[in-house]
Amino acid sequence: MRVLSIIMSCFIVLNAFVLQSDVAFKTILVNDKFAHIKIDDFGNTYVLTKTEILKYTINGLFVKSFSAKRYGSIDFVDVTNPLKILVYYKDFQQILFLDNQLTASSNMISLENLGLEQTSLVCNSVNNSFWLFDKQNNSLLRFNEKSNQLVKIDNLKRVLDINLKPNFLKEKNNYLYLNCPDEGILVFDMYGSFLKTIPIKNLFEFDVQNENIIYFKDNNLNEYKTKTFSTNHKFFNDSLLKTVYWQGNYFYKVYQDSVTQELIRD
Repeated sequence: MRVLSIIMSCFIVLNAFVLQSDVAFKTILVNDKFAHIKIDDFGNTYVLTKTEILKYTINGLFVKSFSAKRYGSIDFVDVTNPLKILVYYKDFQQILFLDNQLTASSNMISLENLGLEQTSLVCNSVNNSFWLFDKQNNSLLRFNEKSNQLVKIDNLKRVLDINLKPNFLKEKNNYLYLNCPDEGILVFDMYGSFLKTIPIKNLFEFDVQNENIIYFKDNNLNEYKTKTFSTNHKFFNDSLLKTVYWQGNYFYKVYQDSVTQELIRD
């Protein structure tokens, strides 16, 4: 009986270790080394290639893929709203919206039909609307789901008196963030009024959580607090890392061939 008790105890300990590891680490393999990764607010992972989007749950389970090669290469995907995912085909100046099952939930929106031929950036907005940056006129515009114009800010370069070369556009919590690597992050309200510049330069992308800016640089995951102007850092001692995302209780560590979800432990 004593031997049986010891065996059962070992089995329980081993099982507890396996379950704990299963919760703490999940890995998604990525077959395209040039793929981009997105994480939504529900912890779902999206693997983005030039022609395909693959979605995985927070538990690492494959959900579905989306591909529409007839529209050309996928330039940008915004998963800020997981129920209405924005897909931008820059070469053809077209936007498509997908639902949470990666099924098209709208007709293709032609920006050329809206009189826009040089849209360089787009992003999702609240109430089924979307923002875009018109490179030709240095303008920010917001359209509703019927493609009616709601907001237009003309000639930002002249208004702000800066060398405007933005590379990323994001709306979060009723603020619009326009990233200009040489200047910082320009912040606007929902009516297009300029509010401030966050002095973080040379970024390619970032996330916004509680008005704080989250970004990965030099193997540090940084949280810039916009209220106190201070920055928290977490260093990752891993030279193979491409980037790290933080969502809820997990870090998502992106490598060239995989994404590893790691539980944040106190």
